[in-house]
Amino acid sequence: MTSIGGILTGGIFTMLAISGYASSAQAAPTCKNGPIQVGAISTITGLSDFSDAPKATKATFDQLNDAGGINGCKIEFTIADDKGDPQVAAQAARDLIDNKGVVALAGGASHLDCAVNAGIYNRNGILSVPAVGIDPLCFNAPSISPVNVGPYTLSTVMLDYAAKDLGAKKLCAFFIIIGGTKEAYANALAAWEKASGKKVALVDMTLPPQGDLTPYVIKARDTGCDAVLTNQVEPGAVQWVKTADAQKISGINWLFLAASYTEGVAKALAYSKQPIYIGTEWEPYTENSAANSDWTKTMDKAGLKKTAFSQGGYLAAKVMIDTISGIDGEVTRDSVTAALKEGKKLKYPMAGSTYVFGDAKAHSPMKSTKVMQLVDGKWTVKTSDWYSLPQAE
Repeated sequence: MTSIGGILTGGIFTMLAISGYASSAQAAPTCKNGPIQVGAISTITGLSDFSDAPKATKATFDQLNDAGGINGCKIEFTIADDKGDPQVAAQAARDLIDNKGVVALAGGASHLDCAVNAGIYNRNGILSVPAVGIDPLCFNAPSISPVNVGPYTLSTVMLDYAAKDLGAKKLCAFFIIIGGTKEAYANALAAWEKASGKKVALVDMTLPPQGDLTPYVIKARDTGCDAVLTNQVEPGAVQWVKTADAQKISGINWLFLAASYTEGVAKALAYSKQPIYIGTEWEPYTENSAANSDWTKTMDKAGLKKTAFSQGGYLAAKVMIDTISGIDGEVTRDSVTAALKEGKKLKYPMAGSTYVFGDAKAHSPMKSTKVMQLVDGKWTVKTSDWYSLPQAE
């Protein structure tokens, strides 16, 4: 298995026990004012439901609390629904910061939280560890560092996979542009072109969120594309492949991002013979692997669905737990912010890259994926090791 600049190799991973601990003999977190307040802003009602992410974060914190907390300190977690409304998102941020007194945010998944609230977080000296970063500002703000790879880095990685592992010679890209994502997707393509010395043969950023996809699929065929990358989410991904089937198209590898890695897509396209590939954000959630074992146990105990979003929520909670565990003294907004900005490297089995927040103008620490192929209605791992971008460690 190949990658740009080489494959990430795993180091020795040390997981902190989740049983009423301080992270070391030197660190002793304290909480004289009561439970440690942490919050998340997610889109739960409205156009999308990303509730799997913060629910998983809460379940992970609840498991910690049931075991006695961190050096006796428990975490009280508040989930705010932004309803897909910028005004509601801003109000939610102010409530969490001013009224709830949260020390940090963790586990959110929202179309607009980063775009609306990045400046608010920065002005208030508070940091956010989203479960799922979506908007470009999630990866380009000093106050935010997601635990997921994100659609932009993943676009670069999937192009590289198609060229190197699938042997694609004429790569094409079709994107739906929502909000300010056009520049971010353009930069993702440019990053691959710079690293590979090759050019994307066709870039079309006029893909509609809804409507007939036939002209676009035919355009890919007539251009001679042998690999096509698109950022369609579940319904659109299904429609795209079914349109290719209806047009009797063959010889094109279809590449999708993590949002299309669902059981719904697998079921809907079970009988398609089109070559379909997706890039994951973390260890494939459909795999019963050792890397997923603790997440699986946590979700099962809480009675929650095991989805990619819940992986992100679990991982964001782990980052916050491990960060707080390293604080020696009172856990406050200032001490949590300082601990995250310190840049401690955190390695988890379900992530292909080492997570680091650090003190920087922008954060995009996760650079690795595992590629899945849909075969007879089942997602199948194509890369047993992580497929990575350079400087992922």
